Amino acid sequence: MSVKEISGAKFDQMVQAAATTLNNNAKFINSLNVFPVPDGDTGTNMSMSFQSGANYVEKDTSNSVGELSQSLAKGLLMGARGNSGVILSQIFRGFSKSVAEKDTLSASDIVEAFVNSAKTAYGSVMKPTEGTILTVIKGIAQAGKDSDTDDVAKLFDELAEAADKALQTTPDLLPVLKQVGVVDSGGQGLVFVVKAFSDALNGREIEVNHKPNTGEMDEMIDASHEQSNESAQGKLNPDDIKYGYCTQIMVRIGRGKQVEYKFNYDKFYDYLAKLGDSLLVVNDDEIVKVHVHTEHPGKVIAWGQKFGDLANVKVDNMRLQQETIIENDDKKNKEENAEPIDTAIIAVASGDGVADLFTSIGVTKVIKGGQTMNPSTQDIVDAINSSNAKKALVLPNNGNIFMAAEQATEVSDIPAKIVHTKTVQQGLTSMLSFNPDADLDDNVDEMEDMLDTVKSGDVTHAVRDTEINDVKINKGDFMGIIDGDISVVNTDLNETSLQMIKNMLDDDSEVITIIYGEGISEDEANELASKVEALDDDFEVEVHSGGQPVYPYLISVE
Repeated sequence: MSVKEISGAKFDQMVQAAATTLNNNAKFINSLNVFPVPDGDTGTNMSMSFQSGANYVEKDTSNSVGELSQSLAKGLLMGARGNSGVILSQIFRGFSKSVAEKDTLSASDIVEAFVNSAKTAYGSVMKPTEGTILTVIKGIAQAGKDSDTDDVAKLFDELAEAADKALQTTPDLLPVLKQVGVVDSGGQGLVFVVKAFSDALNGREIEVNHKPNTGEMDEMIDASHEQSNESAQGKLNPDDIKYGYCTQIMVRIGRGKQVEYKFNYDKFYDYLAKLGDSLLVVNDDEIVKVHVHTEHPGKVIAWGQKFGDLANVKVDNMRLQQETIIENDDKKNKEENAEPIDTAIIAVASGDGVADLFTSIGVTKVIKGGQTMNPSTQDIVDAINSSNAKKALVLPNNGNIFMAAEQATEVSDIPAKIVHTKTVQQGLTSMLSFNPDADLDDNVDEMEDMLDTVKSGDVTHAVRDTEINDVKINKGDFMGIIDGDISVVNTDLNETSLQMIKNMLDDDSEVITIIYGEGISEDEANELASKVEALDDDFEVEVHSGGQPVYPYLISVE
């Protein structure tokens, strides 16, 4: 198939194909993360970032590739999550700047655009490292310059091949990749993008996974509820809600003792439609999942049991929820009408207890996220802009959020700066030096000076077998990670945690803080604290409930 130029419609198809491909391969990209921790998220970050860009393109009615590429870049910028998502946004920022005035793209336009992509991506990183996504975009740009074809479909085949070839060199350029036996995850994501572009241009089928699943259903439900909360219904008197119970059931079709009917979608749906509104029904051969607003949740549940047994049931009283919405709106209005504060502090944290710790020491707003879900640039911008402050400081509490936070401070409505906290522990410690009367730069300097006074220890489990720095790690092992380096590997959680703490201690250690997460009881945390206290009577040991996922313990030593 010979293609001489890319039209706006074709560019849209290419973008949507890339979004689908990244979504379908996100788990595989995640599996390439060097550390075998359960929050490996490069694939998730790249997929969500690119989907944001694709959504912007889909809403743009222009037929100009230049204008559509601007929408892609803007959507990627605002939706960027994690460093991989930010670098991806910079790649297409460079691309969009190069083609801004073009209605269609020729082969030479594409080559020039990718050359500018590489230049912009390298320029966005303070210390560019080879063996990463940067190596792949450089390989793409070089292949474009070396090509002599004017057929854009053939050109993208060449670029996709060059991208994969560059990806295969990443273990030779970054020793840790070779040691673990993987290619760079961010580079792999970019390969999928360029390959999807090539497939779309050449008319090859892109796998689109529309099979109904629980995740899809949950997203539909969340979107429906969010729209309701933001609409006039969100202002309703609770007593005016016609159908008061949000009812969700999951049925295993054909199983159980009360089955009366063979599953028929239309029959199943039509009965439920009479019981309320906001009805959603999705199914495959084994499962049917239902969401409906009704006055008769019992009838919904009983109807489901006629087709199979209940795998899950959830009923929420929406009138009570509405009362909470109204209370929150009143609180928000009071905050918006209050006198603006001088400096807001925005922190990223996962776990209700961790969030409470930050607010208790003066943080203005906590963005839910961190290790398991990096917030987007837009999330951080929204938090800054809604802080009712004259200026703001951002505590990312994760190195993978730095670049998204940097982008947010560049486009926020008020002046904002980042305190480069890599961990929750550093974020909490940095607050000790915050001075509400100081300017942003002075506060950043003082708060970052505190970071060297704290050691951060995280305990988690391995999700795969691997070997790092000659340490063998088996799937399911617990790992104690001190300031980013694996210090302890053990099959026992308590032994791992205690040994990690011992490794963190030195002659200057005085205060040890234990923040326990999901799955850990207060008694278990206190037992660990007692063992730490037994090491030295002079230690001051604090225990807090953090509620954070993935990491049973977050430990700080000061």
